[in-house]
Amino acid sequence: MLIMTASVRGTERRTSIGANLAVACLIALACAGCSQEARNVGPTVPQTRPRDGADPRIALYQANVDQVAQGGRYFAWYGCQACHGESATGVRNLADGQWRHGGDFDQVFASIADRHGALRYAVRVPPEQLWQLTAYARDLPLHTPEKLHRQAVDQRAEPVGNSWSGPQ
Repeated sequence: MLIMTASVRGTERRTSIGANLAVACLIALACAGCSQEARNVGPTVPQTRPRDGADPRIALYQANVDQVAQGGRYFAWYGCQACHGESATGVRNLADGQWRHGGDFDQVFASIADRHGALRYAVRVPPEQLWQLTAYARDLPLHTPEKLHRQAVDQRAEPVGNSWSGPQ
């Protein structure tokens, strides 16, 4: 084994070449880790409606509890529960899982965005909120009475439909 002798501030120090090589490798690895990171700089929220029922963005909303819950907040904020909530009857009740215009994500999205006559949700509601509303509407048939009660308790202080006067 080769031993090198170095003088550091007047003191003699002995190190092996292997130790020096290990330190050099660690420095090289540390410098390599400082290279430019690859980042996704595109928008994180959808700017367009779903392309079809197999759009890969659907899973980011339908399978995400937080996105579905946010859709539930908008469901109350926009007053949707008046016609489509648990107490609604007939084809307007979304909790029964029967869809007049199809139950695929893109079909429910189109129903919310385009089929509300003068309300024109596609123009008035941002695309991400439409995605969240769609995820929530499709999730409604899975809601148990306990879940609906918990949601009602959570949303008690939230603005609801026409009673909301805007930010305070």
